[in-house]
Amino acid sequence: MNDEALLQQGAWALAQRLQRRELRAETLLRACLARIAQREPEVQAFVVLDAAAALARARALDAGAVCGPLHGLPLGVKDLCDTADLPTVYGSPIYAGQRPAADAAVVALCREAGAIVLGKTVTTEFATYQPGPTRNPHAPGHTPGGSSSGSAAAVAAGMLPLALGTQTAASIIRPAAFCGIVGYKPGFGRVPRAGVKSLSESLDTVGGFGRHVADAALLGAVLTGDARLLPGAEPAAPRIGLCPTPDWPLADGDTQAAWAHALARLPARAAACADAALPAGFAELARLQKAIMVHEAARALTHERLHHAGQLSPVLRGLLDEGLAIPGATHAAHQAAAHALRAQVDTLFDVHDVLLAPSTVGCAPAGLLSTGDPQFCRAWTLLGLPCVHLPFARGAGGLPVGLQLVGRRGDDHRLLAWAQWLMQRL
Repeated sequence: MNDEALLQQGAWALAQRLQRRELRAETLLRACLARIAQREPEVQAFVVLDAAAALARARALDAGAVCGPLHGLPLGVKDLCDTADLPTVYGSPIYAGQRPAADAAVVALCREAGAIVLGKTVTTEFATYQPGPTRNPHAPGHTPGGSSSGSAAAVAAGMLPLALGTQTAASIIRPAAFCGIVGYKPGFGRVPRAGVKSLSESLDTVGGFGRHVADAALLGAVLTGDARLLPGAEPAAPRIGLCPTPDWPLADGDTQAAWAHALARLPARAAACADAALPAGFAELARLQKAIMVHEAARALTHERLHHAGQLSPVLRGLLDEGLAIPGATHAAHQAAAHALRAQVDTLFDVHDVLLAPSTVGCAPAGLLSTGDPQFCRAWTLLGLPCVHLPFARGAGGLPVGLQLVGRRGDDHRLLAWAQWLMQRL
């Protein structure tokens, strides 16, 4: 099998071959390195690569016993996650050259499962709004999304089979949508955050990217320690709740076309397919998410704000000022309102197994000065629900577009199984 055919396979298929010793870890890694040499000058997905260390790890894995479900799979790590053997700079000049003493918990879990950390992928500044250099692999003049820009772009360009990302507003689902791959945001609290630079204590969630739903499920099983996430037998047809959300007027023609395609195919195949009756306060969730995020970010980045303000972008300084203007009592009221709405939204899953919703306003917009609008993801992130982006369509200009599937809190395994079910029918 040549490199191109090898890199077309997803992480789940590659993992099976590596487990059976039909494929050597070094062979796969060298194919990834060749693709990186070809695409990285244009895409600029990586902050740092360590090919020598990765090759040494691959040879050691090939010489020893199979050591876990990610055995021999190259992995990209968003540069918000600490790595003991690679610099971690959080997308900011403040931390240039920093070498953490230990891996973040998610990095350590992936290494324990046999993954080969090939490099650190670009993040926006502290996972906020100031873009890094990464370009969309489908159209270099367009954003790849953010904040997990490099991870999504590297997987979409075939440079890696898997990569870690984080989401505080839309930072997994949106870049997955713009780059045309699967992004999985676990339910809040399912994945440890130790060693991941904090932005918002109530919202930050670690997840990741793959070419296929099965790839994301494989990574998710390692991150959560829940083997139920692994791909298995096809589930029964789900009851799908259609949820364009109150923000539907923002959706452009490409997202509307993807929605129409789904509505043309799913009702005849699903166990049920009906509009989801959202609670009256749902429209407030996006506003609450932003207010909670900026309040907590202003506190999480207090050291940087006090001692390195000159090295923060004007965009980030404005966000922190906005957060500082929100009193603690108001923040507590916002949290109480969000908690009440979580309980109301949870009742939707008594009627629907999953909710189908837009991921983004449309395809990746032109330009590199913004990572795109996060509006369609804010509410689901605040609710703490697991989400999967389904990359099944192209817009009128040829760029990827899709929809996201949202599951009940604690139902990540069922959500991923139904995501695979939908992908086979869209």
